[in-house]
Amino acid sequence: MSFDGSVVAGMTHELKNCLTGGYITKIAQPEKDALVLTVKNNRTQYKLFLSANASLPLAYITSENRKSPMTAPNFCMLLRKHLGNAKILEVYQPEFERIIRLKTEHLDEMGDLSVKYLVIELMGKYSNIILLDDGERVIDSIKHVSMLVSSVREILPGKDYFVPAQEGRINPLEADISYFTNVIAAKPTSIGKAVYTSLTGFSPQLANEICLLSGLDADQSTASLSEADINLLFKSFLIFINYIKNGQFSPIIYYSKNGTPKSFAVFKLHIYDNLENKTFPDISPLLEEFYNSKDKSDRIRQKSTDLKKLITNAISRTANKLDIFAKQLRDTENRDKYRIYGELITTYGYQAKDGDKLLTCTDYYSGKEVNITLDTSIPVMANAKKYFDKYARQKRTYEAVLIQQDEAKLELNHLDSIKMSLDMAENEDDLAEIRKELENAGYAKKTVLSGKKGKAKEAKGTPLHFISSDGFDIFVGKNNIQNDYLTFKLASNSDWWFHAKKCAGSHVLLITNGKEVPDRTFEEAGKLAIHYSSVNTSSLPAGDGTKYEVDYVQKKEVKKPNGAKPGFVVYYTNYSLTADSDISGIRQI
Repeated sequence: MSFDGSVVAGMTHELKNCLTGGYITKIAQPEKDALVLTVKNNRTQYKLFLSANASLPLAYITSENRKSPMTAPNFCMLLRKHLGNAKILEVYQPEFERIIRLKTEHLDEMGDLSVKYLVIELMGKYSNIILLDDGERVIDSIKHVSMLVSSVREILPGKDYFVPAQEGRINPLEADISYFTNVIAAKPTSIGKAVYTSLTGFSPQLANEICLLSGLDADQSTASLSEADINLLFKSFLIFINYIKNGQFSPIIYYSKNGTPKSFAVFKLHIYDNLENKTFPDISPLLEEFYNSKDKSDRIRQKSTDLKKLITNAISRTANKLDIFAKQLRDTENRDKYRIYGELITTYGYQAKDGDKLLTCTDYYSGKEVNITLDTSIPVMANAKKYFDKYARQKRTYEAVLIQQDEAKLELNHLDSIKMSLDMAENEDDLAEIRKELENAGYAKKTVLSGKKGKAKEAKGTPLHFISSDGFDIFVGKNNIQNDYLTFKLASNSDWWFHAKKCAGSHVLLITNGKEVPDRTFEEAGKLAIHYSSVNTSSLPAGDGTKYEVDYVQKKEVKKPNGAKPGFVVYYTNYSLTADSDISGIRQI
């Protein structure tokens, strides 16, 4: 769920409790569209983070320290002038809009009390942070909006401030059964859409939740609603309105099956009953955890873009080479025919005269009659050498291409494993290890990371760590460098090594500590091997229950050939098991 009206209501409730009566002691602008206000109240210091970022507008109390620029931006300096040491008189949300207003009071240049408003608009690409005087005129804003940008309203110094009316919507706190009957139920659309397009600050998720609680299908047409249905819909709606009016918020994050945050809300939502969840005492820690996870994921994805491009291009080139090699092998399929022609001319060439275009004879290998084309510009017997030479060239080509094809297949497997590693990367150390592998393989230019005394600083990522249901440690390499570390440095000879059969995948190491391992732990290690392999999708979901084959063997049986690429190993004896990719029941450390 995005920052809809209910989330803003919850956030406003929290800020009202924490900040009302407090004093703004510090103002910083760590980013061009973000502020941090330090407020002292009730013997506690709060850091209020405000962001007008178009893709990630936020407002919450944070514990994180953000680095500010050496020179404060103009808007920050202006706020320090008008809001420095100001008292926060009130925090409120107007008309259930995605807006939070701080009413403040401070002494102006003349020593008189002056009221100012700090308005935080959390409206996607229209997000802004605006300072108003007591006459609702814009003093300044973190983003200037001229008529060239918006024909609806300008946000410029000296302009009157207003919020554009949303036609066809009303404040949900003022909606009654009559509005549901005469407006919402009368809209010629689905029930869910009719709800969220008729109420200010309502999101599709909240509308769908209300429909679910009413026993109605959100995609069902409003034309099918009976009077009883409308009453049920309104009663479900009142549940949430009463939560909001009474300040009964229950912040909760919902997680996808792969453990990544999917959505959040300020109430429990039954539409997400099939997902794992985590509750929070307040909205601020929820938002900090949710968006830090999201921001981390976005940051890793952005930083891996150049690596992904390198790998994609390398895979494309290698695939093209394999296509060329396949064509060359097809072209040399008939090489033995030219050797036989040479032998037949050597045997039967006496039957033809110089200048003949054709030699007809019996192929003593097949017993069939064959017609051999002769080059009339050379003696008949010289044609035998010509065919032998052609056979020798194609044989050399065939043998060379076979070697090149095998090398290209190994290269493609290696690249596929690196591509999969990118999907598993969790932090910048993981990306640094992948870049190092690409550099060593010649796919990327070598770079030197800063370190002491000019030495290259080597990034050390951490393998994934799981605990089996029976208490055994299981480690999973996130890239080939970590795979080699697990297999040849961390593992002892009695530990068990797992790998998805005949595909790119992580090395999975089961630490035994000399103990006997139960079957259930073997199965869980197999699940991890499948989950973190190319048979699974790049998004690493829990899977659909399909089972795949896993090779497993004691580590002492796993060898690394001389000169082999990172992550490449061989083993000649192994056990096998089948497993699916669902690791939801395995605890990760």
